[in-house]
Amino acid sequence: MIDILSKYLPEHAVEACFELIKANRVHLKIVNERQTRHGDYRKGLSGKHEITVNANLNKYRFLITLIHEMAHLVAFEKHGRNIMPHGIEWKMTFQRLMVPFIRPEIFPHSVLPLVANHFRNPTASSDTDAKLAFALKQFDDRKPDISYMHEVPSGSHFRIKNGNIFLKKGLRVKRYECIEIKTGRTFLFNANAEVEIIPS
Repeated sequence: MIDILSKYLPEHAVEACFELIKANRVHLKIVNERQTRHGDYRKGLSGKHEITVNANLNKYRFLITLIHEMAHLVAFEKHGRNIMPHGIEWKMTFQRLMVPFIRPEIFPHSVLPLVANHFRNPTASSDTDAKLAFALKQFDDRKPDISYMHEVPSGSHFRIKNGNIFLKKGLRVKRYECIEIKTGRTFLFNANAEVEIIPS
């Protein structure tokens, strides 16, 4: 198990994660990418704890996701199944489990202060923390034809993963207003959304 974890986690986080997995009797499955989630936790009918994490995540995102899902397990076991999935009990558990990993030996200097700030009040998804999400994306294996939304010039067309084409209008508070060409509907995109610019 340690050999497998070493492929997906920062070096100095492997042993502590292994101990957490062992102590909580978790069956960890590393799975193909899912568009809607980085990971999930479920307790099977047999009572077995199962956590899945996407294999395509970079090692820092993988660590945060693994601890996020571990926090669900620990919070449910301690407080019962009737708590809110991302309520105060989960937040406090996530903070407590994550604190030992918020160290310069684990996170790069460019990410560490953003991680520390995020965990003062962690959200259901670190993707909603635009600064942290963008900093983490710098460690992804990005395909050469992929750009971030903030890199798309206003007035340009771009394509998203499902093939739909949009026209970028402008910034509305923190997100970019874009028009879907096919329907004329307006959508808002985060600055770090991955898109493919269509040459004019």
